[in-house]
Amino acid sequence: MTIREYFSFIVDEIHSTVIATVDDNDLPVTCAIDIMDFDENGLYFLTAKGKGFYDRLKKQGFIALTGMRGKDTLSCVAVSVRGKVREVGTTLLPTLFQKNPYMNELYPSVESMSALTVFQLYEGSGEWFDLSKKPIERAGFTFGGGKDNQERYFVTDKCIGCKLCYSRCPQKCIDIEKKPVVIQQEHCLHCGNCYEICPVRAIEKRGGSL
Repeated sequence: MTIREYFSFIVDEIHSTVIATVDDNDLPVTCAIDIMDFDENGLYFLTAKGKGFYDRLKKQGFIALTGMRGKDTLSCVAVSVRGKVREVGTTLLPTLFQKNPYMNELYPSVESMSALTVFQLYEGSGEWFDLSKKPIERAGFTFGGGKDNQERYFVTDKCIGCKLCYSRCPQKCIDIEKKPVVIQQEHCLHCGNCYEICPVRAIEKRGGSL
């Protein structure tokens, strides 16, 4: 999928996401936020300037969000994104209200809309996670110059070909025809079973830094 396809899925298919920020005590805070539009430069959402969420966005300039679509866990597609945000002001408000007409019920007058401002998620990385596929499918993506920070397991040259990792893998996503064996990242649950069972510690976890 392209970045625009990921963004389109978030806006059009998921729309309502949970966004995490951090408060002044370094404790996590979550908010339910609609992602209202996208373009080649990022994702767009709005908030009121009187909210604590606005203050946290301005102080930190960084968020993490997750949205899900599906009737139950095994039919679910989840998309998570983390990255830098910036306030872009009120210029886009008419466009966001036109594309999201339910907002007129919440802020019915020009005067009431004066409390609102728009933010852009302009740089970051994301992950697509599809539990409806067998085996599961996952993919990472970056945008705006963001770095890929996903945690992944990799098999090193220490591998002795014992295949114990494959025996524990719930998705059977390890190619044991090769040595060292190869983890098929697009199907991996990141459960760590292979890492735990490897008798020669040939499997490493990499990534995960900001």
